[in-house]
Amino acid sequence: MPPQTDIVESPLLQQTRRHFFQQCGVGVGALALHSLLAGDGVSAPIQLDPTNPMLPRDPQFAPKAKRVIFLFMAGGPSQLELFSYKPKLCELHGQAPPKSLLEGKRFAFLKGNETLLGNQRKFEQYGECGMTLSELLPHHRSIVDEVCWLRGVTTDVFNHAPAKLFMNTGFQAPGRPSMGSWVTYGLGSPSQDLPGFVVLQSGPRGPRGGATLWSSGFLPTSFQGVPFRGKGDAILHLQSPPGITRDRERQFVDTVSALNRARLDETGDPEILTRINAYEMAYRMQTSAPELMDLASESATTLERYGVTPGQPSFAANCLQARRLIERGVRFVQLYHTNWDSHGGPNETLGADFEKVVKDTDQASAALVLDLKERGLLNDTLVVWGGEFGRTPMGEARQTPGRDHHIDAYTMWLAGGGVKAGHIHGETDELGFGVIDGKVHVHDLHATILHLLGYDHEQLTYRFQGRDYRLTDVHGHVVQDIIA
Repeated sequence: MPPQTDIVESPLLQQTRRHFFQQCGVGVGALALHSLLAGDGVSAPIQLDPTNPMLPRDPQFAPKAKRVIFLFMAGGPSQLELFSYKPKLCELHGQAPPKSLLEGKRFAFLKGNETLLGNQRKFEQYGECGMTLSELLPHHRSIVDEVCWLRGVTTDVFNHAPAKLFMNTGFQAPGRPSMGSWVTYGLGSPSQDLPGFVVLQSGPRGPRGGATLWSSGFLPTSFQGVPFRGKGDAILHLQSPPGITRDRERQFVDTVSALNRARLDETGDPEILTRINAYEMAYRMQTSAPELMDLASESATTLERYGVTPGQPSFAANCLQARRLIERGVRFVQLYHTNWDSHGGPNETLGADFEKVVKDTDQASAALVLDLKERGLLNDTLVVWGGEFGRTPMGEARQTPGRDHHIDAYTMWLAGGGVKAGHIHGETDELGFGVIDGKVHVHDLHATILHLLGYDHEQLTYRFQGRDYRLTDVHGHVVQDIIA
């Protein structure tokens, strides 16, 4: 990167920088070093508009995708019941796995005496790409040639909450910014009436890890994800109290903003600016949020296509809302659906419980891809489908046969946004235990998503406590083979 010799900072940014280092207990010497490093171009912080940090910003280079919808299957979908047919695994069903495969490996619950568990569903090949799908995914058959299949995904963390954090933030402990926060920090958001990063949830409970999964970490809190409810008001207490007119609400927001700005001028605390912008966003959302949640303008055909029952919260309704959100300029939409955990115990069987969660998501996931394509939105919208890890080829002995968490090989898919359609990337061994070709680590996935959005993952950084942080930490390579 060439040296930057004339970086100009506003007085507010200079004051904020001084306040930040004072709060962190960093000495004058470290502050001077930071200024020198910034002058040498080691760190090139994004210049945010102090009055509106969500204003759209240009990426580093021409992007293929402008927005992201991440369909997060919380709990770890079993690739061996959905995408990965292994005849050899079926042949060796009930036998002990080769000891060489288990050496040095750690699992969440396996004791070491488990046997191989063959595929529990029927599989066939579909589409021109010849992707194998199980009988549980009838609607995915319609999109096999629309998506890019990643069959060699790997991760580092084998327990749910840390693994979800790792997939969302690139680190297994709380405190780092989520992917949606990094994206909106880098690009802002075209929507000025809705948050740039919205989170939608469905299923019997929230995902393990909770709000840390969409936290902004050490980035300004303007960039954290905003959870929307699936029924009633999108956000509680958004509407004005009875008797308060729109004009009086405007006067209240203006007065509070003036008080906050006076405090901001005194302290330089950037979180006060976040508070000001939050009040302004809430005021605008009093109009935009009810219109967003009202599906009356959607045709009966569209509702049927997604599998939406009006007034009933569901993953299907959230998929439709995701399309409506990006139509209104939202930059990053993330859907969480639980519960994909399949150990074999109560409510986690590979039978009826697994069938239900697949049925909850199959139709709407496919409908979203096809709907975006028909509306001309898929070309520059990246859709991501997957969970925090996969499931083991070995069975787990509980009340019924199940599968434990598996980090060494599982399947995800991407659609639109500049990836190859109908492309199968990666392959696993004959037992589905490890990747033999086309490995995509979580850090590689993150690097590729940022690349599609027009950013070099090594250069989208934020300086915190004396070092530059990024989504991919010190890892990650762009998976060029899947880019169209």
